[in-house]
Amino acid sequence: MRKLNVLIAGSTGYIGLELLKILIRHENLNIKYLCANSSAGKKLSKFENYFKNKKLPKLIKFNKKLLKDVDVIFTALPVGEAQKISKYLLKRNTLIDLAGDFRISNSKKFTEWYKKKHKAKNLIKNSIYALPEITKNKVKNFQILSCPGCYPTSVLLPLIPLVKNDMIFLDNIVIDSKSGYSGAGRSVHKSYKNKNLYSSIKAYGISTHKHNAEIDEQLNKYTKKKIKVFFTPHISPMYRGIISTIYLKLKNNLSSKKVINKLKKFYKTEKFVKIEKFNKLLSTNDVVNTNYCKISLCKSRYKNHYIILSVIDNLIKGGSGQAVQNLNLKYNFPKYKGLI
Repeated sequence: MRKLNVLIAGSTGYIGLELLKILIRHENLNIKYLCANSSAGKKLSKFENYFKNKKLPKLIKFNKKLLKDVDVIFTALPVGEAQKISKYLLKRNTLIDLAGDFRISNSKKFTEWYKKKHKAKNLIKNSIYALPEITKNKVKNFQILSCPGCYPTSVLLPLIPLVKNDMIFLDNIVIDSKSGYSGAGRSVHKSYKNKNLYSSIKAYGISTHKHNAEIDEQLNKYTKKKIKVFFTPHISPMYRGIISTIYLKLKNNLSSKKVINKLKKFYKTEKFVKIEKFNKLLSTNDVVNTNYCKISLCKSRYKNHYIILSVIDNLIKGGSGQAVQNLNLKYNFPKYKGLI
């Protein structure tokens, strides 16, 4: 089988570099082009020493003419840029976007949350919100694969099975998520220029964070009832990782054992989602540098109220890792190729 030629646009960002580490290990791929704007002409080793002795192409500026030489385009760019690139796609191309360009299926909703017009409205129908453990082989039918945001990944994996099986009340789901500062991209250092990024924690985007729309839309696929989600993200003084603490109430006096068994059954064929024993305390250290999502159900002080802990590495399971999962599903490669 011939190798697929790959282009990465946004190669020098935190996600782009992490993606490249995985793709180098993938035997079915050839890294054809690495694209970046202000860094064109430079070597990757300038951004991370890991790439010093790797044989990789030099950074160049993106040009639509490059698309005729590649099969897969990964975009890890600011929102709006993948929409521009999507207009130039050829029949042979698959676009796997790691930003928010195609995560919302309604262009008006996109504008409402992202405060910018969608530049490829007519192509939304060619895209799929691609959470690998949920969408699975459906990605084969789409040219544009939109990878979920890092926070929604940690939230939707535990919640979708419970919403789908009508196991929880939907009117008061509270989500408190904390991410390493890499989730905010390299620009986070500019925001903290005269502050101490490494010893403070910051809540942000309260009620306005774009991932609210994503979480709402995906959960609403599994119920006709009204859902109320209260989601608050935080930047914490660690480089990578996310822990989402989810507060909810179970229906019909369901036991914790029944919920855990349902989650285990739902993900029994999915290697990268691990359902832990009841009351297991989790930390980001349990998943850092891996493509795993680990989930535990914990008791609270009140009857029928429970707390879910969900941990992922935002740069891998919340980004580059699940992008490669989607690639493997799209092209019938072994499910875990490049990831373990």
